[in-house]
Amino acid sequence: MVGNDWVNSYLEAILAAEPGIGDSKSSLLLRERGHFSPSRYFVEEVITGFDETDLHRSWVQAAATRSPQERNTRLENLCWRIWNLARQKKKVEGKNAKRAAKRHLLREKALKEVTADMSEDFSEGEKADVPGEIPTLSDGNTKGRMSRVSSVDVFDNWFAQHKEKKLYIVLISLHGLIRGENMELGRDSDTGGQVKYVVELARALASMPGVYRVDLLTRQVTAPDVDSSYSEPTEMLNPLDTDSTEQEHGESSGAYIVRIPFGPKDKYVPKEHLWPHIPEFVDRALSYIMKISKALDEEIGEGGGGQVWPVSIHGHYADAGDSAALLSGALNVPMVFTGHSLGRDKLEQLLKQGRPKEEINANYKIMRRIEAEELCLDASEIVITSTRQEIEEQWRLYDGFDPVLERKLRARMKRGVSCLGRFMPRMVVIPPGMEFHHIVPHDVDADGDGARDDEDPQSPDPPIWSEIMRFFSNPRKPMILALARPDPKKNLVTLVKAFGECRPLRELANLTLIMGNRNDIDELSTTNASVLLSILKLIDKYDLYGQVAMPKHHKQSDVPEIYRLAAKTKGVFINPAFIEPFGLTLIEAGAHGLPTVATINGGPVDIHKVLDNGLLVDPHDQQAISDALLKLVSDKHLWTRCRQNGLKNIHLFSWPEHCKIYLARIASCKQRSPKWQRVEFQNSDPDSPSDSLRDIHDISLNLKLSLDGEKSSVDTNLDAEDTTTAERKAKLEKAVSTLSQKKISTEKIDSKMPTLKRRKHIFVISVDCSANSDLLSVVKTVMDAAGDSTGFILSTSMTVSETHTTLLSGGLKPQDFDAVICNSGSELYFTASASSEDKTALPYTHDPDYHSHIEFRWGGENLRKTLIRWISSVEEKKKLKQGEILCEDEASSTNYCLSFKVKVPASIPPMKELRKLMRIQALRCNVVYCQNGARLNVIPVLASRSQALRYLLVRWGIDLSNMVVFVGDSGDTDYEGLLGGVHKTVILKGIASDLRELHGNRSYPMEDVTPLNSPNITEAEECGRDAIKAALGKLGINLLKP
Repeated sequence: MVGNDWVNSYLEAILAAEPGIGDSKSSLLLRERGHFSPSRYFVEEVITGFDETDLHRSWVQAAATRSPQERNTRLENLCWRIWNLARQKKKVEGKNAKRAAKRHLLREKALKEVTADMSEDFSEGEKADVPGEIPTLSDGNTKGRMSRVSSVDVFDNWFAQHKEKKLYIVLISLHGLIRGENMELGRDSDTGGQVKYVVELARALASMPGVYRVDLLTRQVTAPDVDSSYSEPTEMLNPLDTDSTEQEHGESSGAYIVRIPFGPKDKYVPKEHLWPHIPEFVDRALSYIMKISKALDEEIGEGGGGQVWPVSIHGHYADAGDSAALLSGALNVPMVFTGHSLGRDKLEQLLKQGRPKEEINANYKIMRRIEAEELCLDASEIVITSTRQEIEEQWRLYDGFDPVLERKLRARMKRGVSCLGRFMPRMVVIPPGMEFHHIVPHDVDADGDGARDDEDPQSPDPPIWSEIMRFFSNPRKPMILALARPDPKKNLVTLVKAFGECRPLRELANLTLIMGNRNDIDELSTTNASVLLSILKLIDKYDLYGQVAMPKHHKQSDVPEIYRLAAKTKGVFINPAFIEPFGLTLIEAGAHGLPTVATINGGPVDIHKVLDNGLLVDPHDQQAISDALLKLVSDKHLWTRCRQNGLKNIHLFSWPEHCKIYLARIASCKQRSPKWQRVEFQNSDPDSPSDSLRDIHDISLNLKLSLDGEKSSVDTNLDAEDTTTAERKAKLEKAVSTLSQKKISTEKIDSKMPTLKRRKHIFVISVDCSANSDLLSVVKTVMDAAGDSTGFILSTSMTVSETHTTLLSGGLKPQDFDAVICNSGSELYFTASASSEDKTALPYTHDPDYHSHIEFRWGGENLRKTLIRWISSVEEKKKLKQGEILCEDEASSTNYCLSFKVKVPASIPPMKELRKLMRIQALRCNVVYCQNGARLNVIPVLASRSQALRYLLVRWGIDLSNMVVFVGDSGDTDYEGLLGGVHKTVILKGIASDLRELHGNRSYPMEDVTPLNSPNITEAEECGRDAIKAALGKLGINLLKP
């Protein structure tokens, strides 16, 4: 920097003027031999903090400029950019601090309210119970072992009692390219460790006792730029040990990769762009699971026409978790979730880099991902994590999870005390398993002074060995091995510095860096290229030629051989990442007998407690890294002890151990599955076009609803606060018995077999209008355009009595419709013939199984109390002179829908704020603003108008592809759920355009979830008969009616 002292002075002034940029320790690290290095400041402070790697390249190019004048001008411009970035960093840190403080205050307030509701303090048992902890046996020899023992015992006890069980498990992993053999790991950012994890998990679960079949659902890809194997509908996963599987584990159908077609055909779609196509996957997966469940009943069930439902549906990553939640709700089966990586944690890291939130969301669709992960917390019975750090530092960022409240609720459940409608998923730490059957650790002499191969000494060395050894001038020295992407977060630059600046370490060992595959550094991403260039410069700076290996290429099959080579040389494996979520490479190294040095941040801490095969270091402390490596390389006895500990304890990370704890946790869930009441129907003419589900008359639940209100007198107390589930069921059975006896004595049973599923087309009118007259106009127009063999379903936010009154006011008969979905999807009715005896009775029959299907985690009365309290806080905060903003609408509320009248729509908080409040208080529900913001409906978390359509498929076998859903330009806040799926959608232009304001304050833009180019969605230019027929023609629907 000769001739540029002013630059040094300027940057020195930056540090002096902005002490908040870094602490005193980091400032000291920026000085070399008492002289400030602006280049080092730039790389360590700006690059690490903001990912502005283009500035680094500009700096290098500017410094290399020959003309002093031009060089000074360029460097001056760069200094101003650095100054701005330093100021930006300070602003970002301030915003982050404010956001964290606000989140903390909200949680504290919610916890106080919950504690007040529960009216008791923490007990000693509650304080001692740690989230995700698995109790251990009181055995003095369990030091250094995982707390899995009791769960394994639980599994053994459970299996002893359920030997004849044959479980069906569904796993979902949507993005990336998944196949059982020759996985293309690293092909792109979507095809990584998760692909390997889910394939091995499916294979391992299928080999466990009691598990009959495991399906791994993923996306079918038929793109020309990927291998044709990814277009195969089904692929059977070969068991690990074919010879002993059936003998040890009994009958098993095995594990399968099932590829479901959804989204654009002939195109490989990255995960950020899969969100609009999730509903289509859910519909197709639902049909597949129902088909397989019926087939399994033939094989292992009773064979009486029933179904063997999945014991759980397990989603991996946010996109699959969102799908699993909808499938879990549609099938009413337990859900399990594994995040792998979490959106809120990624958002926090990117915000700290100074990136605008709008840019982050545009690139990563991060807000849609976070909402999916919040839904997973709402719907999951179990959330599986790899480490405790993931629970304590990542999941606690979410509205739907709080470790303190989770402990309290779990303690109350253990004591059999009511949780007052609050629910929290169980966090369970289960580290990923490994397949060890192919690993043969390299043997060493007892004194650790020599090495020999178990294999034939005449056999040639693996090719990757010579590829690495060619870098070394003395290849017999112990090898320090690092295997990671050239990413700044992996901290490889600090590793090379630690190696280069420690002369004793350089004299004793070589360094091998396996950093992915590359042809040309310039072809890599800017970030990866910057790391590699930095390492090359350090090699030159410290003259490490002949001591550092950086092979350009390696295969996935070469990785075990690389570990073996490091063990043969009595080397050490190191993972120096700033934060490591889990650290699978540490387990792989331990399985090959390699001692390890690992970061103290994240999963390696848990791994080290189990294996006890190395040392933990602060990744920011360069001296600590070199000292730990030198200690292991130079101390033969320590090296041998770490190696032996790793090989002795590594079985705790095997897939069988993982699966035992996994199945034990599933066994502890409250099992649920679709259970239908038996409904008898008289035979009817199957060809009659008038026959439909509206003819259903379940004699046990043919409840006549009064025009005076929605709640029947027999069930008003079923959701009382102190009423248990057993009492509620007893009251319901008694009420049903009474009503059915009265009905039999007074009415002739004229029920017919439901034939809605035999309709050629089913038109679902889900148009949300501000005025009832507009809705009636739309309904009449759609009916006028329909064919003779078309059935109709009206889907609305109104109550059934409001719907009935509206239809009559427009001259329509309820019998014109086959079914009516009311209260935003929390009620499902079938129309019936009008009763001439009781003029006040409504001609609707409630589906007898629907409420039991959607009641999962419904808070009932306790949820209502919280909402009333929220209303008071909103009104107090707004301090409006005109009085109430909203109030409870008892006439429109039902047992599964809490309705509120919104008197001042402009002052009501956005839906995301109310949803956030409910999640913080562990109340799980679905919030819908409807009727142009004049009403707020709060319904069960997995209930909705779109889910009601899926229920018709599950309960009555109605083909969703025969449905055409009619919507307007906009609608209620559940509008987006009606657009996607295998059903056809017609958007009526010009209808409900005024409702767009309801979606004005969304967490994510509508475009992120709308399948704009889907062949199943079209627009009608206007709400007219001809326009609708033209739109239906685009969808391939030709109506017979002229």
